[in-house]
Amino acid sequence: MITVHHLNHSRSHRVLWLLEELELLYELKRYPRDPKTMLAPAELKAVHPLGKSPVITDDDLTLAESAAILEYLLERYGNGRLMPQGGTPEYRRFRYWMHYAEGSAMPPLLLRLVFDRVANGPMPFFVRPIARAIAKGANSAFIGPQLKTHLDYMEAELEKSDWFAGSTFSAADIQMSFPLEAARSRAGLDESRPRLMDFLQRIQQRPAYKRAVERGGPALPTA
Repeated sequence: MITVHHLNHSRSHRVLWLLEELELLYELKRYPRDPKTMLAPAELKAVHPLGKSPVITDDDLTLAESAAILEYLLERYGNGRLMPQGGTPEYRRFRYWMHYAEGSAMPPLLLRLVFDRVANGPMPFFVRPIARAIAKGANSAFIGPQLKTHLDYMEAELEKSDWFAGSTFSAADIQMSFPLEAARSRAGLDESRPRLMDFLQRIQQRPAYKRAVERGGPALPTA
């Protein structure tokens, strides 16, 4: 039996979504975030040494990292579903986007989150102007331009096809969902990039996506 060690408002939403798309049975084990730090609880370290989510266990296998988990589930249980045929241009695009999501798209989004917390977190009043100046400088000089570059790139790529790997929905779109939902939440993704906004609307209407939200909650906090 597949067990998903699930942290609310995290990347493990993608794992639930893929499992729902594949219509596989799985057990959901929830872990609450620390209310002060919003980090994963120490109990997750008993499952995997990094103590982070997503993590799955399947028989004697324990596996972390979103892309690795999705690829494992497809290879073992997918029967060719939700991934293009190997050796095709679509398959090469599929593999690219599976790894672009965390390797390229997420780092500037994480930096935005970190520096926003630096600017707005609790601190002595006399330190606050310095912290906010540092955060503003980092955002304007590096993080903001990087986010714009990546969002423009992804918008342009969706001019080529309806989905990231081609004309057919695949697990690459599941993997890409988290950085785009994060960009919508905290990095200025809006109607000025209509293809990305349309992508988000289409994935959120999929029945399997909705079932994943019902079981594990949304990928990110809602306003």
